[in-house]
Amino acid sequence: MVIKCVLQIDPWISFVTIASSPLGSRLRQEDFPPRIVEHPSDLIVSKGEPATLNCKAEGRPTPTVEWYKDGERVETDRDNPRSHRMLLPSGSLFFLRIVHGRRSKPDDGSYVCVARNYLGQAISHNASLEVAILRDDFRQNPVDVMVAVGEPAVLECQPPRGHPEPTISWRKDGATLDDRDERITIRSGKLMITNTRKSDAGKYICVGTNMVGERESEIAELTVLERPTFVKRPSSVVVLADESVEFHCVVQGDPVPTVRWRKDDSDLPKGRFEILEDHTLVVRQVTSSDEGSYTCVVENMVGKSEASATLTVHVPPAFAIRPRNQVVAVGRTVTFQCEATGNPQPAIFWQREGSESLLFSYQPPQPYSRLSVSQMGSLTITDVQRADGGFYSCQALNIAGSVITKALLEVTDSGSDHPPPVIRQGPLNQTVAVDSTVVLGCQSAGSPPPTVHWKKDGVLVSPVDSRMSLTNMGSLEIRYTKLGDTGFYTCVASSPNGEASWTAYLQVEEFGIVVQSNHPVDPNLIPSAPSKPEVTDVSRTSVTLSWKSNPSAGATPTSYLIEAFSYTLGSRWLTLAEHVKTQTYVLRNLKPGAVYLFMVRAVNAYGLSDPSPISESVRTQDSTSTMQGVDHRHIQRELGDVVIHLHTPTVLSSSAVRVQWMVEQQSPYIQGYKVLYRASADHGQPEGQWSVLDVRNPREDSVVIGQLRRGSIYEFKVRPFFDEFQGADSEVKVVRTLEEAPSRAPQGVTVTKSDANGTAILVAWKPPPELEETGVIQEYKIWCLGNESRYHVNQSVDGSTFSVLISSLAPGIRYSVEVAASNAAGPGVKSDVTFFQLGKSQMMDISEERDTLSQISDVVKQPAFIAGIGATCWLVLMIFSVWLYRHRKKRSGLSSTYTVPSFTFTPTGKYNMTDLTFVANRFLLYSYKHPTIKLYPLTMKAC
Repeated sequence: MVIKCVLQIDPWISFVTIASSPLGSRLRQEDFPPRIVEHPSDLIVSKGEPATLNCKAEGRPTPTVEWYKDGERVETDRDNPRSHRMLLPSGSLFFLRIVHGRRSKPDDGSYVCVARNYLGQAISHNASLEVAILRDDFRQNPVDVMVAVGEPAVLECQPPRGHPEPTISWRKDGATLDDRDERITIRSGKLMITNTRKSDAGKYICVGTNMVGERESEIAELTVLERPTFVKRPSSVVVLADESVEFHCVVQGDPVPTVRWRKDDSDLPKGRFEILEDHTLVVRQVTSSDEGSYTCVVENMVGKSEASATLTVHVPPAFAIRPRNQVVAVGRTVTFQCEATGNPQPAIFWQREGSESLLFSYQPPQPYSRLSVSQMGSLTITDVQRADGGFYSCQALNIAGSVITKALLEVTDSGSDHPPPVIRQGPLNQTVAVDSTVVLGCQSAGSPPPTVHWKKDGVLVSPVDSRMSLTNMGSLEIRYTKLGDTGFYTCVASSPNGEASWTAYLQVEEFGIVVQSNHPVDPNLIPSAPSKPEVTDVSRTSVTLSWKSNPSAGATPTSYLIEAFSYTLGSRWLTLAEHVKTQTYVLRNLKPGAVYLFMVRAVNAYGLSDPSPISESVRTQDSTSTMQGVDHRHIQRELGDVVIHLHTPTVLSSSAVRVQWMVEQQSPYIQGYKVLYRASADHGQPEGQWSVLDVRNPREDSVVIGQLRRGSIYEFKVRPFFDEFQGADSEVKVVRTLEEAPSRAPQGVTVTKSDANGTAILVAWKPPPELEETGVIQEYKIWCLGNESRYHVNQSVDGSTFSVLISSLAPGIRYSVEVAASNAAGPGVKSDVTFFQLGKSQMMDISEERDTLSQISDVVKQPAFIAGIGATCWLVLMIFSVWLYRHRKKRSGLSSTYTVPSFTFTPTGKYNMTDLTFVANRFLLYSYKHPTIKLYPLTMKAC
């Protein structure tokens, strides 16, 4: 009997097994066909290494085992003793070495083992044998990277191609990198270190490893730079004048930062300061001009830092205004001005000679006291008595020293006995030529006789100039005039009782310019002085004046001018009315309870007359009828009892604040309120002066104060007043005005390449110009935007840093950089856009190209350009229309004569159909092949 069995192993291979036995015999019952009890497994083996594909089969009789690779029988040592493949007794296939190469047939492939006996065969599962490889060249080697401390560092690496795919590890300075540090991440071959430290700097190698072995990349160096930091900052100091001071500044950074000093945001004046080798700033023999803020500025390629300290110079007091001797009538009010400078601001106190009592500016008003000291240090004595006469000492005191001065108070019976001096006739405006002589007249009168001096443009005329002299009458004579003599000249007549002034303008012209001569005015053309004015109808704030002109002398006046003097208005005559046409006039808006003197001048086109005799003194009525005879001490006491509660001011905007208060105890003596405010002084700086806003309606309880600096801290307080008397201050309230985002952009933005690999840039800038108060700049925002969103990089640095390093940029990508300053109100105006593109060897600035394109775009958008293009297009269209019209008209004329839908002809020679040519509305025959053929005109027949 013959049994035929066809076995399909895989789609490409068929095995046929034939088992035979003697005809008529039977199979033994204990025999059974083969079966695989251990299948081969997939293997990956390195080239040249031994390997074994396991296969174990059982059957009875014991089956024979053969191996097939990719459908072909595998040759083993049983077939060829020299074969590197051995068939083991168990049926496994053993490779002495794995062969893989072009010279010999490689061992890698798909293997199956087949077990056979006479009952049949069994086939194992497929098992693949793969040869592991690992190439030498890295697909991407890491490159050198430079970062600053605290910034992330990224080292890119792509290992060589290999099978199986190699794993990546990193070595730093020859040692395997420990990735258990939470700052270190290895992902897809990329080494990422966040918040880099100086210890992270070193040489890094990327290692690719599989079963073949390992490959090392080129060395990449990580450089970690350090922003400048202060080891020792300068400290604020307070010294006395003429002492020396040192500001220390010790810094560290990598690279070593440069150090420079700045004073009040400007460079140090040359020759005044000394900087030692360790960057210590030395200021010797300090003066008040050295006071200010000193800033140590440190900078390297990574960043910039600043540290400031304040120098406060304590200067002994010095008098800015000294009190002068005064003569005052009984019952009047007198004020001795006394102001002093120094640092800190000196305290001023007064003492009457022979008295042990001291009067300070910050003392509350004393009951029944007629003496008070203002905030500025002036001493005021109300209702002067004869016993008040004598010397008064003003002393200024601070921690640096003290100074003292004194003045004499003389008390007389009548206030009209000692009015200020009067200038009868003052200088006139004049125009003269160069090298001329000019006389500026000044006739004054007074008791005692006043002293006359001259000022030019507010500056005292120097007695050193020999060209200028003062006559006995007080006139100023200038010889050999120069162009520089042009200006305003003021005659000042002064005495212990006060002063008077008169100003005129002198114009000096160059040679060659016609100058109209200034002849003295004829005295007969000027009106004579009016009569002594009479005062009637005296009220609280007005009086009526009457006078008469002198028709027997001088010219006729066209109007009158009225001058007045009162100790409450100062120590000089003031003009209260001009262009008065009548000889009776009511003066209004006078101060209640004040003593006045009046005089009148007549005016015409030629000038002013001498003043009239001075009127009798007159006192206006007090503020209310009930106050007639009220003691001033009672008024001061009443105001001292007024208590004002100041609410927290309401901030309305960046420059306006509403101040509101409540009066706990009203008083009939409150005429209004003085709202005082000032900007809070910076640390170490002297306090500023209070600004005052008067609210003259006692029923008002709030006011809006504007024109304040934005983002500044202000102090506010409120004080009641009655005439020259003032009450106690309310408590001080402090608020900060709102800030606005900076309206000016950072200046001088520059972009420079920072490392040799072309992946980092250094952006630097200067602060916005300080043309406005925009509050404190807290930070700078930097936008580095690529042409796609995935290339965008945004960073922020603190307000004292003026540069930033931006790394890991992509070469070939067009970037734009903008910088803006930011305060509490948010970011302000951005800087102009700076464009750049990182190339392989250099950075290309493409701002100019963009500027050119922008200029072209701006020109194209102009209305004139658009109109011009439109007009040109319209003109071309019209020309084309005319041409088309004429062309069609001409063809229409021809068509009326010739209508040629078909034609016939008979030439005498041969021709080709390709040789037809249309010339001048006739068909001609021409043959390039037969140049001797003649041309025949075609006879056209109209159909």
